[in-house]
Amino acid sequence: MQVLKRGHTELFRRGPDECFNSLADLTRFCQGQKAKSVDRWLPPRSLRPRPLALDRLVVDFADPAANGTDGTYQMNDWSFTQLCQLAKVSRDTVNRVTADTAWRVFQDTLPDGNKPLQLFTEGESIRSIHGVSYTRLYNADILAMLAEFATDFRPPQNAAFGGKDDAGATGLYAGEQDMFVFLIDPTGWAEIEGQSFAPGFFVWNSEVGKRSLGIQTFWFQAVCQNHIVWDAVEVVEFTRKHTASIHDSLAEMRRIVEQLVAKRDQRRDGFAKVMLKAMKTRLGDDADEVAKVLIQHGIGRNWINQALEIAQEQGRFTIFAMVDALTRMAGELKFAGERAEIDQKAAGLLTLAI
Repeated sequence: MQVLKRGHTELFRRGPDECFNSLADLTRFCQGQKAKSVDRWLPPRSLRPRPLALDRLVVDFADPAANGTDGTYQMNDWSFTQLCQLAKVSRDTVNRVTADTAWRVFQDTLPDGNKPLQLFTEGESIRSIHGVSYTRLYNADILAMLAEFATDFRPPQNAAFGGKDDAGATGLYAGEQDMFVFLIDPTGWAEIEGQSFAPGFFVWNSEVGKRSLGIQTFWFQAVCQNHIVWDAVEVVEFTRKHTASIHDSLAEMRRIVEQLVAKRDQRRDGFAKVMLKAMKTRLGDDADEVAKVLIQHGIGRNWINQALEIAQEQGRFTIFAMVDALTRMAGELKFAGERAEIDQKAAGLLTLAI
């Protein structure tokens, strides 16, 4: 079993402006980003960085989409990094000089060719700068797929601590650089090798090339308040770079989610049948017969006597009644090792209902 910390890492690196209370809120934000963002194809020589103030650099370029009209655009942290990479100059070095000096650096180092660049803008801001090989997949398109095929999944419990408000720990994050989604199905509990697990997944993407596209599905036993996933099994991960085939990856992600949902339904239905049979099947007609069965399953006399008393109060000696009694008793134990031992033996009784 694995411990998964992607959700934990995202929780503590996000500011309040990148956190969303619901999947619907996140979807509206991403749809707005998509609607307001524009791809512009320009030759490198069209970019004209210039100083706007002592410590501020903007980029002018003639915009073919606007009939050649000049536009002035600001850069964010990511697009400035990409501009430095395009010019093959150190970002740290450029950050240490004035805007006037930085403008002269770019004037001498930006490539002068006809191979177009892909500028991704939102309003008067440049979100990213890419070459021709980069292909974008919008966050809104991924969320639309999840809304269609992962209808029962929801974010884990909020973790309102460490200075974060209620919107600061939902597992739903998006900003100018990337998106991250953490969803679980709290009603999807099923038995895997005698233990209870529920399904969940992480999804991540960047419209501006900050990170790859990816999904990781899993079955887990617990998610703590700081969004660490404990005791995960059947972990499946799929990632792709933003190349020409990136849109085919959306279909693959859909297939992975569908498989998770189908397995959840299959396991949940099977578990429900086992539980129904456990509720109807008696371990014996009296306490002595039941005690013999429990001894055969390695349960000690002291536990048997207490469990029988609890079951007798309910007036039944079914498999479920005995499992329920043992589970209640385990919950009152101080040491985790003892609790795990009793829980394991109680779960073993359920095999009698298969």
